[in-house]
Amino acid sequence: MKEYAKVNDEMLKELSAILGSEHVLTKKEKIEKYQTDEETDPRRFHMPEAVVLPGNTEEVACVVKLCNKYNVPITVRSGGTSLAGGAIPVCGGIVLLMERMNKIIELNKKSLYLIAEAGAKTIDIQQKANEEGLLYAGDPCSADSCQIGANLATNAGGAKAVRYGVTRNQVYGFEMVTTMGEIVELGTRLKKCTTGYCMEQLVMGSEGTLGIITKVILKLLPKPPYKFDLLAIFDDHDKAVDLVPLILAADINPTSLEHMDNPNVRYTAQYTEFTEAPHYEDGIYIIVTVECFSEDEMDMKMEKLDEICSEAGAIEVLEADDRIWNMRRNCQESARLQSLVSITDDIVVPVDKIADVIKDVSKIAEKYPFPVRFNAHIGDGNCHLIISKCNVTNEEWETEVEKFHDEVYKYVYSLGGRLAGEHGIGCKKIDYMEKFTNPVELDLMKRIKKAWDPNLILNPGKLFYMQ
Repeated sequence: MKEYAKVNDEMLKELSAILGSEHVLTKKEKIEKYQTDEETDPRRFHMPEAVVLPGNTEEVACVVKLCNKYNVPITVRSGGTSLAGGAIPVCGGIVLLMERMNKIIELNKKSLYLIAEAGAKTIDIQQKANEEGLLYAGDPCSADSCQIGANLATNAGGAKAVRYGVTRNQVYGFEMVTTMGEIVELGTRLKKCTTGYCMEQLVMGSEGTLGIITKVILKLLPKPPYKFDLLAIFDDHDKAVDLVPLILAADINPTSLEHMDNPNVRYTAQYTEFTEAPHYEDGIYIIVTVECFSEDEMDMKMEKLDEICSEAGAIEVLEADDRIWNMRRNCQESARLQSLVSITDDIVVPVDKIADVIKDVSKIAEKYPFPVRFNAHIGDGNCHLIISKCNVTNEEWETEVEKFHDEVYKYVYSLGGRLAGEHGIGCKKIDYMEKFTNPVELDLMKRIKKAWDPNLILNPGKLFYMQ
């Protein structure tokens, strides 16, 4: 990779003049928490040389210009919830925090849009919309701590993607600072547009490598007034995953369709202290949310869904209350009960292949010396594997995980799948990105990166290798 300069005293003085000295952090005790995000393996940590907290778009632009001037890399950090090492400053340099830029600027109830700064928390945006009887449909599992700008940068998914799509489907446009420190607005509130390249769609999902999003324009929807959450419990794994195509073909249009294997049921019940979780010992959970605009529609779909689940072999069908959803949201956090070191994979395949993937990858996992837990946004083909470092040496861990990944990813790509559905590539999957991506496609990506970021300043060491 490219070699960068160190942050020097002259640069720090210029940063302090722009941001105020209180917003330029260099003391170890202040910046060491920014050496990682959700990554727990200390061998992957990288200490930044400075951490800055801009308060507006113009200050972000000035920081970017300075980094170009001094040849210092920038890693943008939002809520620090990345599971792919996306916020780790692998090349050192500066970590730029968005947390001061957290305002919700406007909610237009008549025209159904919301404007917010990129550092606004996703949950605050959801709640603001809900207060007006509206819905912001983006709903990553980390919504209570992640920031909206990062949702765009990673094209975050979540539990509601079955019905509403992922983050890019909820966005009209955004304001961005380019890699050279220019300020530009990409996209706008249009229903359709064929005016040149669709650059806002290119930036969304680029993991902070093409620009720094500072303000967003989001789509809002009328909030359905009726909703029910159903928990179908199985004791046979094949029957559980085979339920999914039956639901998707039944004209029920679920908002969420989630899966948890029994190890996830047990560990999340422990983690959330839900000691009375149903079928704790043997239950495999399928959680279904359905939203409706009439009570009659809700009653009809609830009855139909109960019938489908029972006929498919569910041993019990219950209401999924907040405790069940709390378990589902804490699958990743509960991994710490097994091991302080774990890896979360984020494979995605065509929806019609997801049942095969869970069955086949479960069999692959049996050959390896570490436990693998499965949970999935099973209605949109996105499966998460939590691999925990238990009862193996560091050397065995590295060797066996690599073998496991090679086997699983090769299988996933044979089905038309990809490495990541919502967590991104970051620095954790960069080698696999290079290995499994079509060479022509990868070269196109690298040429775009070089054209947009000629000095390779933004988030280096992520997505793919650049020289």
